[in-house]
Amino acid sequence: METIALVGNPNSGKTTLFNALTGANQKVGNYPGVTVSRVSGTLRTPHGHKYELLDLPGCYSLSPKAPDEKITRDVLLGDQQGNDLPAAVLCVVDASNLERHLYLVTQVMDLGLPVVVALNKIDIAQKQGIRINVELLAEELALPVVPCQANKSIGVVDIKHAIRRPLPRPSARRWQADKHTESAIAELVNRLKAEHLDNAEPHAIHLLADTDYRTSKQSGLSEAAQQAGVECAASCEQAEVSPEDAISKARTKWVQSVCLLTARRKDPEHGMSGLTFSDKVDQFVLHPFMGWVFFAGLMLGIFWTIFSLAEYPMGWVDAGIGLITQGVSGMLPEGDLKDLIVDGVIAGVGSVVIFLPQILLLLFFIGLIETSGYMARAALLMDRLMSKVGLSGRAFLPLLSSYACAIPGIMATRSMDSAKQRLLTILIAPWMSCTARLPVYSLLIGMLLAGYGSFVQALVLAFIYFLGTASALFAAWLLAPRVKGNEEASHFLMELPEYSMPDMSYTGRHLAERAWSFLRKAGTVILGLCILLWALETYPKPKEGTPAADDPALALEQSYMGRMGHAIEPLVKPLGYDWRTGTALVAAFAAREVFNANLAISYSVEESDDEDRFLEQLRTKLAQATWPDGRKVYTPLTTMSLLVFFVYALQCLPTTVVVRRETGSWKWAIAQLVGMTAVAWLAAFAVYQIGSLLV
Repeated sequence: METIALVGNPNSGKTTLFNALTGANQKVGNYPGVTVSRVSGTLRTPHGHKYELLDLPGCYSLSPKAPDEKITRDVLLGDQQGNDLPAAVLCVVDASNLERHLYLVTQVMDLGLPVVVALNKIDIAQKQGIRINVELLAEELALPVVPCQANKSIGVVDIKHAIRRPLPRPSARRWQADKHTESAIAELVNRLKAEHLDNAEPHAIHLLADTDYRTSKQSGLSEAAQQAGVECAASCEQAEVSPEDAISKARTKWVQSVCLLTARRKDPEHGMSGLTFSDKVDQFVLHPFMGWVFFAGLMLGIFWTIFSLAEYPMGWVDAGIGLITQGVSGMLPEGDLKDLIVDGVIAGVGSVVIFLPQILLLLFFIGLIETSGYMARAALLMDRLMSKVGLSGRAFLPLLSSYACAIPGIMATRSMDSAKQRLLTILIAPWMSCTARLPVYSLLIGMLLAGYGSFVQALVLAFIYFLGTASALFAAWLLAPRVKGNEEASHFLMELPEYSMPDMSYTGRHLAERAWSFLRKAGTVILGLCILLWALETYPKPKEGTPAADDPALALEQSYMGRMGHAIEPLVKPLGYDWRTGTALVAAFAAREVFNANLAISYSVEESDDEDRFLEQLRTKLAQATWPDGRKVYTPLTTMSLLVFFVYALQCLPTTVVVRRETGSWKWAIAQLVGMTAVAWLAAFAVYQIGSLLV
């Protein structure tokens, strides 16, 4: 099956168009040899042809710096391992930013591949008073140009009709550089042909237009081809001509002439105020003071909703778990098998699944922020703060993604062009409280603030998120001078898209994927851990006639889990934790969600026939727990100490594996794991010990 590559600038609506063209026929993997995700889907045209549509990472230019943008260049040049040269390219262009987006189209046209241009967001251009002569634009580009509105699937059928055989190829290169650069291109083309390199002219142009391409060891070219590029570029420089600048200026000049001929904007005196709706909103949300007020209010509102609105679906989930428990209990005879299934599997996995509504609510709001256009504004707002700690606004999206899960957040750093800032972002990303911490936060905040309303609990949750975020930025400030890397300033460039109604189909699909991923994890990793924990806390069984045979607490203490807990208790006791809490913390290093399940098993929390939720039962058990001398284990200080520990500890071994893969070094992965655990222990120690002195 032939491949069609989908390319476009960030925020051009490329992903929305990809979803509209492929529907549910999508698959995700990795490119061979790299960790950048490869997203593709099946595109069927009305002519009966079937193609693989490859959604390439968004980029502003084919002379990129970020790892994911290099994939786009390499795929289009045929240099990417495991990918054949695409049969055609579908270029997505934002009609409201025609000049800026056509620059990438000219670079794609220079490749000599068949090209179809999707003129997206045509409705936004019309609202701004921009009128584009589509027929004339197609004539100037000598390519099919299809106006569309991807978020409403308008023009999608026309795009499929435009992809017909024989696929349209662009005519000869339209722009012309100065004579020295043109001479260097011609000479380089001849030398590359002598090297038997396919697509000699596209490679020649890129070798002259991109310094990195002619010097990088990962360009996919032979040393002879790269050396030829270096020598031809040097011949231009001897004539005091920069081939990079010359080619860029020639392309820009041609794009400007095309836009001047094909696009017109209404005069402000005849119906246009000069400011679009987005411009007017930005005057508020990007204001130096009010912008921060709006951002803080938005975050607080999200946290309040997570606590208040999620109560209803959590109750439904809890009721369903209760029905399952009753049904299974009535079907099985007394014995180890019943205890394993009811107390180990259903109670353990159920204690995690009950928090799925809270997790999905957080992901839902992140999806709304992203698809409405506010995400880019928040990144611009945060750039002012992040620049003071050695980062840029580019780090905002990876860090915000880490609120959902640190793993996709770390993988999102591939879009960052500074290797040093990318490493800093990877190191601090796990301090952004992920959704896996929400079950623990809900349990502990409910204990700490029993009797207070959801608004007060939301304030505390917001403070916890603020604490993790502030600590992450402080850590970046401390590490920035100590992390080696390219000291060249990384310029923050992000296009601000027009505000639009959130893409509910994209958000819904994303939520479904994350819900299935969570449930799959609950049914595999967490299920396995719950069974293991149950076994450790059940065996060895006390002998008949011994005190432990009639005392469940004593039997638990003599089990393998009890022995392990007592072994590590000296390490966690200074933090205010007993051996049960200590073993739960150790188990949580595999997956944070297991913490609640471990406590439930350790404290023998069973499902009852009434409608009381599992969470309240567990809080009651914890509140009743005592030390051997009768003192309460879970005092307010202990609860605060645990909250602080979970804010700072990297209790996620899969994250450590991903950090190793993204950095290419176990040194950074292990240092992050050990360092964050040490910080968590010290912070929890300070909270408990200093608090004990003051109270």
